Amino acid sequence: MTKVCVEAMSSDTLKKRKAKVIRSDGGTPENKRGRAEGEQASFPAGLPLVGQRKLLSVRNQDVRVYNEEVELEGRDPEQDYVLYKSTCEALAKLMAEIQELKANGAKEGSEEVEERRRQGCVHFITLKKLNRLAHMRLKKGRDQTHEAKQRVDVLHLQLQNLLYEVMHLQKEIGKCLEFKSQHEEIELVSVDEFLKEAPAEISRPHLTKEDPHQLTLARLDWELEQRKRLAEQYKSSLCSKEKILKGIELKKEYLGSLQPGLQAIMQASLPVQEYLSMPFERVQKQAEVARHLPPPLYVLFVQANAYGQAFDKNLTVSISGDVDEAKALSRPPEDSQDDESDSDAEEEQQNTKRRRATVGVQLDDKRKEMLKRHPLSLCIDLKCKDGSVLHLFFYYLMNLNILTVKAKVSTSADLSGAISTGELLNSESLLNCLYASDHGQETPNPGNRYQFDKVGITTFADYVSELGHPYNWVQSLGGLQFFGDTPQTEGAQSFLSASHMEATMKLLRGRLQSRLALHKQFSSLEHSIVPVSSECQHLFPTKVVSRLARWTMMSYQEFMELSFVQHVVKAGLMKETDLFFMATVERGTARLQAAVVLNPRYPEITPLFSLSLLWKGERSGRTDDNLRAMESEVNVFKSELQGPRPGLQLLTNQIQRLCMCLDVYLETESQVSDGSEGPREFPREKMCLRTARGPNRLKPFKYNHPQGFFSHR
Repeated sequence: MTKVCVEAMSSDTLKKRKAKVIRSDGGTPENKRGRAEGEQASFPAGLPLVGQRKLLSVRNQDVRVYNEEVELEGRDPEQDYVLYKSTCEALAKLMAEIQELKANGAKEGSEEVEERRRQGCVHFITLKKLNRLAHMRLKKGRDQTHEAKQRVDVLHLQLQNLLYEVMHLQKEIGKCLEFKSQHEEIELVSVDEFLKEAPAEISRPHLTKEDPHQLTLARLDWELEQRKRLAEQYKSSLCSKEKILKGIELKKEYLGSLQPGLQAIMQASLPVQEYLSMPFERVQKQAEVARHLPPPLYVLFVQANAYGQAFDKNLTVSISGDVDEAKALSRPPEDSQDDESDSDAEEEQQNTKRRRATVGVQLDDKRKEMLKRHPLSLCIDLKCKDGSVLHLFFYYLMNLNILTVKAKVSTSADLSGAISTGELLNSESLLNCLYASDHGQETPNPGNRYQFDKVGITTFADYVSELGHPYNWVQSLGGLQFFGDTPQTEGAQSFLSASHMEATMKLLRGRLQSRLALHKQFSSLEHSIVPVSSECQHLFPTKVVSRLARWTMMSYQEFMELSFVQHVVKAGLMKETDLFFMATVERGTARLQAAVVLNPRYPEITPLFSLSLLWKGERSGRTDDNLRAMESEVNVFKSELQGPRPGLQLLTNQIQRLCMCLDVYLETESQVSDGSEGPREFPREKMCLRTARGPNRLKPFKYNHPQGFFSHR
């Protein structure tokens, strides 16, 4: 029932409010005025009015106009809040009374209910008015806030403009303070010297003593006068220099006219010197240069010359390098120290503003200084009968006190074409293991490792390609010998060099011959041709059906990955410095793979073969006794396959024997136990006394010449 009453009251209130309420935020003043007059006529008498009314004089008539904006300025928000609370309480009280009257039986249109309803409508009007006033206050506050923000934005923009102007002025001030005139780079004479030497019309003491600017201008004028005078002196000096140069040219022409005659005399005497084997001129020049060699190179020079004159006429020795720099190194220490101090003083004066070098740059400089070579080097040429020459270049590292060597081979024939011969004549590996376990990767001087620690060098092997290999035999040729942890020799010893010279030269010549022979053999092997000399033809039957299908070179890593060579790796029969190859021998559907380890000291050390047969499955020397016997035939019986000395046909003879043994293996393997004929793929062409023997059923791999049959060993 209360809800119905409230709804009726709200509907009546809305109807009445449309005729009585005047809004101040819409319409023209005339409309407002009209609405106000209509309100005065229809507003019920006796009802309390909320707010104030202002009397305005319009055309000398008193009119009551209701303006809430004007009224808002004089009202207190706290009082409005109190009024709002009291109105809500009164309205609630009236609603309760109406409900109580209706509950007691009062009728709908009774006077008591209507009276309270009218009072409730008045309270609703009061609440609406307070709501409008609250919205007007909110709008006014927002407008004031917006105006204040606009004022703040204007002030902030003005502040930014001022800051930008300040920054611009500071930059201009900095540029002015940092400005440097060109006259600051000119080294002017001192003020005292200027006042003493400059004439009065330039120095102007009455102005310059008190004004620094005038003093600077006067000093610049004096500098200009001096430079003009020096330029005139320079021109006169150039003229006198040209006259002197012309005189020198005339004297050079006179001396040059004498040179052809002297050269003709010297050339005329050369045939006599060569005929008498007395090259006095060349020997004299080399002797003059050899005086500036370091002791190890000098010992090597003397001993190599002596050995060449006594035993080997095909050995020649020459000296190359910067003789003037070597003379500077051989100067007395006192003079050299004075010169160094003078040069250091000059560098300090010229580079006073140079930045200090970083730690890394200092270490690099120290390394370069420690690894510095002597400016003179020695070249020994070993000539062979076929016209090939082995060039050996010896260098001396002064701070490390060791000798290094680089090698180079020159031949009369073209050696290009074979792919697998790439490492044979490589200068980096040509002289490896000339003596056993002498790889030339580390310095033989034990004292060098302490020097390396100071400059951050971990291993000398990083610099071998640039400086050369410090082999032990090279130190012996130079008379250097190291014992224990510290070197025991103060200088080079001639007797040590002489004791090693002959054996080393023979080994070097043998190394060159073996590598050249291998080069020719590899060229044939790559074309599937096994070259067998006439002296070795008796080692093999007339007909060998199995053929070499492929010959390739392998790297150390590729060799290590092969499954059938692991027993060789575990036994330590190969090293990283060895050369590795793969030979493939085929006959019909059978294919035999042979991994070959070639030691640098070949033919002194026999090449090592490891076999794997792909025929009716895969077999190797670890699983097949006959393949192990074939490995023994090529690896063990070196004396049979070496051929004429020095045994340069050993490798090709091993490959040919491998082909022969594969024929025997396939032809005898095709027979069955009952002796009947085997498959036609491998017919019997070799004559064997017995096809198998012993519990392992080994095959007859030994060839008997001149009978031409195979037997067991």
